[in-house]
Amino acid sequence: MWALVESNNVTQVFTRPKGITVGDVNYPANIFMLWSSSELEAIGIYEVVIDNGPSDNPDYKNPEYYINTNQSFAFAEGTVTASYGTATAKPLDDILFTAQDETDGLGTEGEVKQPGIRQGHIDRINAQAGGILQPTDWMVVRAAEGGTAVPSSITTKRAAVRTKANAMCTQITNAANVDALADLYVYSNTGTESDPVYTRPLGELPLVD
Repeated sequence: MWALVESNNVTQVFTRPKGITVGDVNYPANIFMLWSSSELEAIGIYEVVIDNGPSDNPDYKNPEYYINTNQSFAFAEGTVTASYGTATAKPLDDILFTAQDETDGLGTEGEVKQPGIRQGHIDRINAQAGGILQPTDWMVVRAAEGGTAVPSSITTKRAAVRTKANAMCTQITNAANVDALADLYVYSNTGTESDPVYTRPLGELPLVD
């Protein structure tokens, strides 16, 4: 990404090479690839410094949980930087249209105006659990239809998957806000430096061999 700086102000931003006019001179798109940084800067074109990490852009949040603002661009000390405004947390639960919304013609009262992210996480856990159980589902169907009983080892493991999935969904349901939800997925070393063991509060679904 590049920016055109004129009179110490960013006047244009380019996400890809394109032909541009600076002053009275037309320049082809390939100057972005062929010219050195100093040559580009000589006509006012600077590569934008972007880092979505929290140390350089503390207002940039994980887009799975937050809605980030558009970037703003500033020029200072020979560098163009991109920064973000304050991010807005996505709703945990569905936001519904109100009676006033319906009066204003925005939607039908009681229907979903903006989906919450909590249910998506619950659905994901249930889908993962279903994927783990699926290879042995045929054993359950066979037993139900009067065939061979499901081996006890498989029954125990399938029950463990369902139990853990239910517990994980409960953790997600109990998350008070998006940060609490995000924290469930953060891995930390619960072992030692020489023998690290990385776990997360949400835990992991067991497997059915």
